[in-house]
Amino acid sequence: MEKLSKGSKLYLALVFVVLYAPILFLVFYSFNSGGTMTNFESFTLEHYKAVFDDTRLINILINTVVVALLSALISTMIGTLGAIGIVSIRNHKLRNTVLSLNNILIVSPDVIIGASFLILFTMVGVNLGFSSVLLAHVAFSIPIVVIMVLPKLQEMNSSLIDAALDLGASRRDILTRVILPYIKPGIFAGFFLALTYSLDDFAVTFFVTGNGFSTLSVEIYSMARAGVSLTVNAISGLVFFVTMLLVLGYYFITNRSKGARGSEVPK
Repeated sequence: MEKLSKGSKLYLALVFVVLYAPILFLVFYSFNSGGTMTNFESFTLEHYKAVFDDTRLINILINTVVVALLSALISTMIGTLGAIGIVSIRNHKLRNTVLSLNNILIVSPDVIIGASFLILFTMVGVNLGFSSVLLAHVAFSIPIVVIMVLPKLQEMNSSLIDAALDLGASRRDILTRVILPYIKPGIFAGFFLALTYSLDDFAVTFFVTGNGFSTLSVEIYSMARAGVSLTVNAISGLVFFVTMLLVLGYYFITNRSKGARGSEVPK
């Protein structure tokens, strides 16, 4: 691999500064004992303590995590099976059409998706709350999982399946012992990405959430509209740290699986 030039390194450094500077600025002032973001007085954890002392915020945090985990799990299962189904379509025109429909959902504005779900739930009589938020998060996460799993399926050699069939393996055995183990990195990637999207989503959730139920992104928006408060910084800092831990966990799992495959010695 060619080494990056000094200009490329400088450009990358500038991009990372632009992306991370506002986040680090926000997290930095979450430790400010003062009440503003203009003058840092001294280090304190009182704003984080205020977050954990607020029972309502803790319940909202639990709601957010539960919705994210459930939606990521359900969408990963459906998206993985959907990706396998797309790859198995023999008609190339039909396969490309299905893929295009899947990609349209990814690039569609969140406002349009959220408004569409609101209209749908109102028409079918689904009460806005936990169920509506969960269904919406599952729906917009499935196309993401499909995109993450598809490359692993496409690079898989079909001779593996043919060999398994010749050895008498059933369709179920092929799925559980050949296909799923091979595409496991893509499944993990889809799960973690769906989890991150669910934790961070605001636009869709804002439309489909109801009275008595809220997620962290919607609550942060409501608190920010009421005025500048360093409690918002503390909550945002916690979300950022959790997201970073998820990303690090994903890379740890993928690197560990790659190392395990690389250390295998063929008999």
